[in-house]
Amino acid sequence: MNKRMQKVVTIGGGSGQFALLAGLRDLEGIDITAIVSMADSGGSTGRLRDELGILPPGDVLKCVLALSPQRDIVRTILLKRLKGDNRLQGHNAGNMLLTMLAEYTGNFATGVNALSEILDARGTILPVTIDKTTLVAELTDGSRIYGQRAINVPRETQREKIKDIYLVPHHHDDVAPYPPVIEAIRRADHIIVGPGDLFTSIIPNLLVPGVKEAIMDTRANVFYIVNIMTKYGETNTFSCCDFVQSIEFFIGRPVDGVIYNTEKPDPGILKRYRKYEQSEFVEIDTENPFWKSRTLYCADLLSMTGGIARHDSRKLADILQDMISGTSKKTF
Repeated sequence: MNKRMQKVVTIGGGSGQFALLAGLRDLEGIDITAIVSMADSGGSTGRLRDELGILPPGDVLKCVLALSPQRDIVRTILLKRLKGDNRLQGHNAGNMLLTMLAEYTGNFATGVNALSEILDARGTILPVTIDKTTLVAELTDGSRIYGQRAINVPRETQREKIKDIYLVPHHHDDVAPYPPVIEAIRRADHIIVGPGDLFTSIIPNLLVPGVKEAIMDTRANVFYIVNIMTKYGETNTFSCCDFVQSIEFFIGRPVDGVIYNTEKPDPGILKRYRKYEQSEFVEIDTENPFWKSRTLYCADLLSMTGGIARHDSRKLADILQDMISGTSKKTF
């Protein structure tokens, strides 16, 4: 008798979710659903959002590419930046294609499904909401920053810490979740949160009403992949414990497992991160009593391709395969 497919739901956005999905794509016995933040407001995505009033296509495009068996081929084509026409300059072909599909069908989610079909994506990609919103961060000095791009890239050399973060809807009193998102969470066997920028890629998903409640009610195992480096303006000085506590606040429950990278980047790379990104390696204190009620999975998950510290898709897939199958054991 064939074993039942394990339903795996990922929650995030940006390059972190791309790395995760690129690894999960080739695992056997799992049914993947990616829930994607709709808070992106930078670059080509931000221009299309402002000019055409569409939902941001950038993070969704990354997910479709990650789950496509033709990923290596189509990534080069669809992420190519256009240079000719003045209005097209800076846009990539994938964002334009997804925008055209969404505009033609009159429904962003339908456009996402069509692009997934074109690229034979293995899995389902769901926007967390189809309502247009703006992400707002309130700082400890009472000032507010509007938009994911502004929050993500501080313009000042110094900035107060983020005290609160929320979504402001454009056309309704409230933000509503895209209904298949809630159903996917309820039916999940495993939910994987992260990796990704805490306040601009992950938490925006959890701010959509109904998402937190669905995670609180689900019977699924909830895992959190902790970032490798801190992020200036968002998670300065954060330890592994700080990341986990922040996520648990926004999901309203403890996580079942925490996935942490043990391998430090080379000293020269760390020096560059400190100088240019004001960023540090995320440290962990394994003796902290906090970990006694949570399963901690620690391994070398580092990729340094291009001199950038990020999660290695293959290494992530290996540890997640063991966790999903129940063969992996607590490492501390």
